[in-house]
Amino acid sequence: MHYRLTTDTWGKEEIDQIKKVIKTNIYTYKGKYVRDYERDLAKYFKTKYCVSTNSGSSANLISIAALFFKKKNPLKRGDEVIVPSLAWATTYMPLQQYGLKIKVLDINNSTLNVDFETIKNAISKKTKLIIGVSILGNPIEATHISNLCKKKSIYFMEDNCESMGAKDHNKYCGTFGICNTFSTFFSHHISTIEGGFVLTDNKEIYEILLSLRSHGWTRDIENKKSFLKLTQKNYEEYSFVLPGYNLRPNNIQAAVGISQLKKLKKFIKIRNSNQKYFKKIFKNDDRFLIQNFRKNSSPFCFTLIIKSKYIKLKSKLFNEMRKNKIEFRLITGGSFFKHPVKKYFHYKKFNGSKNVDYLHSNGFFVGNHPKNIFKEIKFLKKILDGVKK
Repeated sequence: MHYRLTTDTWGKEEIDQIKKVIKTNIYTYKGKYVRDYERDLAKYFKTKYCVSTNSGSSANLISIAALFFKKKNPLKRGDEVIVPSLAWATTYMPLQQYGLKIKVLDINNSTLNVDFETIKNAISKKTKLIIGVSILGNPIEATHISNLCKKKSIYFMEDNCESMGAKDHNKYCGTFGICNTFSTFFSHHISTIEGGFVLTDNKEIYEILLSLRSHGWTRDIENKKSFLKLTQKNYEEYSFVLPGYNLRPNNIQAAVGISQLKKLKKFIKIRNSNQKYFKKIFKNDDRFLIQNFRKNSSPFCFTLIIKSKYIKLKSKLFNEMRKNKIEFRLITGGSFFKHPVKKYFHYKKFNGSKNVDYLHSNGFFVGNHPKNIFKEIKFLKKILDGVKK
């Protein structure tokens, strides 16, 4: 048996969508499917605006950038940002690129998220932005964090790239912040091969995102005088007003995304079923600490952290999984503090890094798929049980 990390979720519907795009002979982001996809995403998650991108990483980049170009209270270089110590690399990269100082918080070793009380205690007079990351489909306490940020006039942004469909207090994660990012990479909850998007209810942010996504021009903004002064009255389509990028999706990605979005609820239901079975199989296994999911989660994969008294088994466990074609990876991006790239950041620890550093060295995850994988989970347990204590 080959227990893969992920599986293809495309069917005839996605291929038919691609064929429709080919018939239009319009492949760039200016095609109708990009507009329709963004409309469908905003409607599904109940937000006002959506800006799709070529990746979730790009979504993070333009979200951070957009906060620097707000008219009122823009972010500035040197501002303090609170972030978790466990996230994907590109949660952090834009923060360094825009000269922000980061305060890094250790995680709860059960949920793998940062607790609300830890965030609350970490806030200082210098804090301008909090980035909430729901790890591997486990929703953060977004309602509490959002309310606290509003009270203290701090920007809140959600990196929800691993947790599409998760909810907090019956509201979708990825809708609480001023900017909220998602990924539609091959292994994620829905797949457009590569891709991502930003959700927001803030019109100014929406228009800035549109400009930053496309070279920093004003062409895609409906009411161009709303916040941008035009420099070329006769040639407005080439009026560049912000230091932007080219991070646009294409029409094929969008067309596939429209089809994939229709399947999301079904995918999440199956993933939750797999997660319950995984928990049932491993709940009494004294060797591992497994992730404790909150209500209304959208499980991305299954984590196992080897407990301290069994660390000596790590090499044997990893070797047996490799030998039996069980794919596994470091949990998310592992500890921020364990990667050499940290030397480029202006950062400080708030509450140490005991939990995240231990996870980095002794944790791993295996795949959860939008199809029944009870056999694979059972096979995994059998192989791991074969390793003598």
